[in-house]
Amino acid sequence: MGDRVDDRVFTRQDRTRFREKTARCLDALASMLADGQFEVSEPRLGLEIELNLVDDACDPAMANARALEAIADPAFQTELGQFNIEINVEPRPLAGGNVIRLEDSLREALNAADAKARSTGCGLAMIGMLPTLDEHHFTSEWLSEDPRYDLLSQQILAARGEDIELRLDGSALGGAGGRESLDIVCDTILPEAACTSVQLHLQVDPADFAAYWNSAQAIAGVQVALAANSPFFAGRALWHETRIPLFEQATDTRSVELKNQRVRPRVWFGERWVTSIFDLFEENSRYFPALLPVTTDEDPFEVLARGGTPALSELRMHNGTVYRWNRPIYDGHGDRYHLRLENRVLPAGPSIVDVLADAAFYYGLVRSLALADRPLWTQMTFDAAEENLHSAARDGIESRLYWPEVGWIGPRELVLRRLLPLAAEGLDGFGVDPVARDRYLGVIEQRCLTGRNGAVWQREAVAARERAGATRSEALHGMLADYLERMHTGDPVHTWTL
Repeated sequence: MGDRVDDRVFTRQDRTRFREKTARCLDALASMLADGQFEVSEPRLGLEIELNLVDDACDPAMANARALEAIADPAFQTELGQFNIEINVEPRPLAGGNVIRLEDSLREALNAADAKARSTGCGLAMIGMLPTLDEHHFTSEWLSEDPRYDLLSQQILAARGEDIELRLDGSALGGAGGRESLDIVCDTILPEAACTSVQLHLQVDPADFAAYWNSAQAIAGVQVALAANSPFFAGRALWHETRIPLFEQATDTRSVELKNQRVRPRVWFGERWVTSIFDLFEENSRYFPALLPVTTDEDPFEVLARGGTPALSELRMHNGTVYRWNRPIYDGHGDRYHLRLENRVLPAGPSIVDVLADAAFYYGLVRSLALADRPLWTQMTFDAAEENLHSAARDGIESRLYWPEVGWIGPRELVLRRLLPLAAEGLDGFGVDPVARDRYLGVIEQRCLTGRNGAVWQREAVAARERAGATRSEALHGMLADYLERMHTGDPVHTWTL
């Protein structure tokens, strides 16, 4: 979740200084963009996968410190809840057979980490939301030990001025069951830790960033519909990708009154197509007060004058507490700096091949749309793109989405008829080996043909167990045990049976 922050109390002066430093960082960024000195390398695939820890009974294991000590690999890091860890995958070129090689190395790394974690009494679960989490797991004692997390929780609740309400209406599993709903109150942001995702990174030339960001926004609903894998939370059957609305609510700094005034939410889709990456950083600085106003002594203009790379620490810190579904990232290494697009809409799992299929579909499609002669976002309102995201999160692979020149259409038909060829064209443009292209886009094709993604499989598995007489808790635990067995086999979810 970012740089380490020591436990502390922030003063009014801290916030004023942070705002001033953030504004200076923003001015420095504008100067750097005008100078055109950003590093642009060959296209690279980079990703992070957030993971859950479970014990032998498939309950959450509050043991990430012990697990990370046993894993002893710097690629694995802590996350918000004690039942979370994260793996950061070093960026590598997209071209050639690198994606297939990544699949092999990622499976090897996760298997090794799982074996070591089991020596501490827990295993890894790659799933959008851990279905055996319940309300009693959301107290402050289960926050990770890093002071940053408790401090962030305190700051969000202080900004909000009241406890966090989580409210959501779900959809019936089928049979005699009715619609289920969520209505609980929490005094920490730990429900956010239930939302485990795959985050995809793409380094982008600043001149092209707006086109790539707009394209990523336009396809967010399609991504979520295909990959939904988070249908259960706190014992309820809710949206197919419950992670989307839950994350929006769990980190919401607005009271009811501020919502009524249309103050922008901290988890944000945005409100318009952009013309420059600077628009995004500027909006973040203008619209959102600081949560962690930690300042440094760096003057970015002095660093630039010396020919160095400014850290822009305040801008990066602030940017990291505005949770856009497609987020701009500034990063520096040595004497070079670059910009990348972070795509955050995808859930973790179900299998490694599913994760990389979702990644390949995204990278290929976003490239084709960004380079199109007639950009998609010129034919589609921004509100339609946002509504597609929530429609897809609610109803998953059987949702209805709006698409230019087509109107309302199901994502399965849309992908098969229009988007798969564009994704293939984009991967070819990146130089991806045809064997890799066909392997991963073939998984997407079969998911559309079968209508089975992670959320569909989970819902069907729980419904079948309940029809056989299991309680909801028994059905969720049994389903998760079966899920983990299939996750470890590595077969794509469309092939999973009940």
